[in-house]
Amino acid sequence: AYCYHGQTLLASDKCGEAIRSLQESEKFFAKAEALCKEYGETKGPGTTAKPSGHLFFRKLGSLIKNTLEKCQRENGFIYFQKVPAEAPQLELKANYGLVEPVPFEFPALNAQWIPEAVAAFDLTKRPKEDTAKPKPDEEVKPLKEPNIKPQKDSGCQIS
Repeated sequence: AYCYHGQTLLASDKCGEAIRSLQESEKFFAKAEALCKEYGETKGPGTTAKPSGHLFFRKLGSLIKNTLEKCQRENGFIYFQKVPAEAPQLELKANYGLVEPVPFEFPALNAQWIPEAVAAFDLTKRPKEDTAKPKPDEEVKPLKEPNIKPQKDSGCQIS
């Protein structure tokens, strides 16, 4: 998020803030890369997953590096803006491209669901299962197979 926020800041000519945002992005990327490598080296199920080798992860690393170099180069030639000590705040609530979520509300209980009806669903009072002995498997009688000899002239042609 800091990487893409830095790109947005650079596009709006706030190069100093963009550099700081991309430096923060680089820090979090290094931490995520260490965690991904540690995950890839663990033993157990799922060891074939290598998140650090995933295409998105590899592209993000080069994107962060290239954008940071571009920002530093442009700040040295064009903008001459001071890099702030703290990273800019991310706008966590999107104001475009998303539909406003509808809050979920549980429907009202039907009048038939009284406490006595709910108590009637006690699973400990269910009827006992039939423990009838299973039928012994019937012996399968062998069938006599007809004697079919292969014929050379069956009418089939391979073309």
